Amino acid sequence: MKRHLVSAADLTRDDALLILDTAEELAQLSGRAVKKLPTLRGRTVVNLFFEDSTRTKTSFEVAEKRLSADVINFSAKGSSVSKGESLKDTALTLQAMGADAVVVRHHASGAPARLAQSDWLHGSVINAGDGTHEHPTQALLDAFTMRRHLNAGLGNDLAGRRVTIVGDILHSRVARSNVHLLTTLGAQVTFVAPPTLLPIGIQNWPCEVSYDLDRVLPKTDAVMMLRVQRERMNAAFFPTEREYSRRYGLNGTRMSQLPEHAIVMHPGPMVRGMEITAEVADSPRCTVVEQVANGVSVRMAVLYLLLGGATLNDARTDSVETAQ
Repeated sequence: MKRHLVSAADLTRDDALLILDTAEELAQLSGRAVKKLPTLRGRTVVNLFFEDSTRTKTSFEVAEKRLSADVINFSAKGSSVSKGESLKDTALTLQAMGADAVVVRHHASGAPARLAQSDWLHGSVINAGDGTHEHPTQALLDAFTMRRHLNAGLGNDLAGRRVTIVGDILHSRVARSNVHLLTTLGAQVTFVAPPTLLPIGIQNWPCEVSYDLDRVLPKTDAVMMLRVQRERMNAAFFPTEREYSRRYGLNGTRMSQLPEHAIVMHPGPMVRGMEITAEVADSPRCTVVEQVANGVSVRMAVLYLLLGGATLNDARTDSVETAQ
């Protein structure tokens, strides 16, 4: 693997499978009384969040602590950033404190890449979501969840599987990272959205596009519903919420069109009654809560491989030693 994880497009198939296989091994820790590994003892990881976050920030913090790292949580609110401090000066401050890795979420697309390409930080940079650009660890945990449900074991990819991503593709960093990673893993991705919520140049992406959700669902192995990101909109992208939900929302009737083995996913937060009904969100086929749990294992694997200089065999050895 490379030194940083900025984009899902940076991952080769072997890189992605190594992360997923390592996460599978590390997931076994969650069922034990002692969940910690000593791998990152003495290492300092900074969670640098310029945007609000619940699942991602908490998930990274749990992952870091389970690997015994020293964790510093840095929020832009209440820091010198609110006084006008630049990204560069913030990074230099963290470097002076001895940060071995920085997990960064930023409202500006490209901010993590700028940190990774600069000489401001000597440690690893992990993108926890930047603007409307990418969210690579979310794509990894989504692939991990799909692989578990679609009977693809250790060492296997998602070749031949059909994944449908529905909703606000235009503003979704999750959609962008998923199309890169899922394609790398052999899956076929279809976007379903109103024309106004599709990015310019979508025809050049490695995916299919459809405007008819009912036509796509019967051939889908996993359907991922996306929230409409109103906070990133400055215009009307569809007539009404009711109209959007009627055409692109997932309800019980539509869910019944899915193959028996198919799963329903959502990166969160969900807006019940908009892109997904309560009936679907609370059904056994919905993996939202499981995705959150899987996020801890996947982020542990990323940190383990980037900072521990470890391989999958090392992960297995540490897991055995911890159990003894």
